Parts: sequence; C-alpha cells; structure tokens
Amino acid sequence: MPAGGGGTVSSMTGFGRGEAGRFRIEMKSVNHRFAEVVCRLPREYAEAEDALRRLVLSEVKRGRVEVLFASEASATPEVAIRVDTDLARAYHRSLKELADALGTRDWSPDAGFVAGLPGVLGGAQATADFQRDWPDIEAAARLALAGLLAMRAAEGAALAEDLLGKLVELTDTAGAIAAREPAARAEFAERLRRRLDEWLRPGEVDPARLAQEVAVLTERSAIDEELVRLGSHLGQLRAALAAGGEVGRRCDFIIQECNRELNTIGSKAQDAAIAAAVVAGKGLVEKLREQVQNLE
Repeated sequence: MPAGGGGTVSSMTGFGRGEAGRFRIEMKSVNHRFAEVVCRLPREYAEAEDALRRLVLSEVKRGRVEVLFASEASATPEVAIRVDTDLARAYHRSLKELADALGTRDWSPDAGFVAGLPGVLGGAQATADFQRDWPDIEAAARLALAGLLAMRAAEGAALAEDLLGKLVELTDTAGAIAAREPAARAEFAERLRRRLDEWLRPGEVDPARLAQEVAVLTERSAIDEELVRLGSHLGQLRAALAAGGEVGRRCDFIIQECNRELNTIGSKAQDAAIAAAVVAGKGLVEKLREQVQNLE
C-alpha cells in the first residue's frame, strides 16, 4: 500500500514462481547492499543466464535474487551413447598388428574388448533447443518475477506502515523534548547561579558579570538547533517513504543523522526528563534502523 499516500516502497525479501510449457522457474530474494542476481540453471540452458539476469535487474534495484529451474519441472534431455567407430577400428588394427608382432596371430580382439578402451564409448546429452524453449522460459521467468515483486511490495507496505507509526512516536518524543527545553534551560541557569553564590564570597564578582557568564554557559547547553535539525530529518524521512521507490539507503542515512542529533541533545541538555526522552528516542531510532535495512 502507498506509504503516506504517495508512492510505494518495497522490501528486499520475496518469492515468486512461474510456469510455462515444460518449465517452472522460481525466484527468491533476500537483503543485500546492492542488486545481485544468481542463476542456477541446468547446463543445457546456460545460454539463458544473461537474459534472465537482465530481466530481473530491469525491475529489482537492490537485493540478492536467486533464479532457479525447479528440478521436477526441468526438461530432462535424452542421453545418447556416442560410439567412436574410427577410434575403435584404429584400436582393432593396432591390436592385430601387436598380436602379429608377438607371434599370437590366432588372437584377435573382439568387440567387447575394444569397446572398453578409452574414448570408444561415451555418454553425450542431446543439445537442448534453446531457441525453441526460450519463449516458455521467458514467460515462466516473467510470471516468477511478477510474483516476487508483488510479495516485495506487500512486505514493503507493511514495513512502511510500521515505520510511519514509529515516526509518529519519535516525532512526539522530539516534541516532548522541545516542550521541556525552556523550563530545563531556566532550571539549569538557576542551579548554576546558586552554585556560584555558594562558591563565591559576596562582592567578589560583579553581579552583572556573573549574570553574563551564567547566560553564556546556559546558551552552550541550548538544544534549539539540534531540535530543528531533528525535526527536519523526521520530515525528510516521512517524505522519502511517501515518495516510494528505491529509498532504503536514503532512509538509512537520515536515520543515522537522527541518531546523531539525539546524541548531541543528550550530551548538552542538563535535565533528567530530557535525558529520559533521549533514551526513548534512541530506542525508536534503532527500531527504525532495523526496519529500514529491509527496504529496497
């Protein structure tokens, strides 16, 4: 289903099967950093590998796809016995000459003896008619690919729904941090003033200068910019899911940036409530990261 009402996103995992004529082809895909296609075909149909790979890569942009002929549906070529009669005659002639040379002219190699010599008999599989079979192979492959893509899309829709739900939670967490930030900053400044009053003797420091220093230290603990960037990242992540397509790597990068902002907020904010919210937010970011790893 569309993510956020726009495009669709796909998972990298899926399975599809197609049958046409005598052939059944199966495709299964798993997570992979790039797009990779591995074909496991009978030797007599190795010629189909490049065409099948191009077919898959025309639709799959990320993930490892395995393409195989199901064994029960693969055509089994007839096996013919090859007889090298020229070699057999050469063996027979040479053996008779050897018998004459050894004085055993009454001995003559029979057919069974000659047949057992190297190269006389051999098995050879009949060559498959690739041009004849390719239309059925391609049709089966397209059906398998359609099934694979449908499953990847269905799983992608479920992933997008889950991601959007976690995005709402993370947005609420960021909102809670932003709502708490003004009070947290004021409380930090007050704690700082009280400590300085305890450490310094009356008249030792100019009150105006003290207020200025407190303001500087308080400003250094401000997290306004980090919250703005975090909000921007969350918006970009939502937009990427809504746009659909090949968004896995982009979403993964954005989530890393969300984690970076939360780490900075956690290190700067001098407030227990914000620290707790940051921990919760980082937990959500990790869940988002795990799910995004499955997106194409």
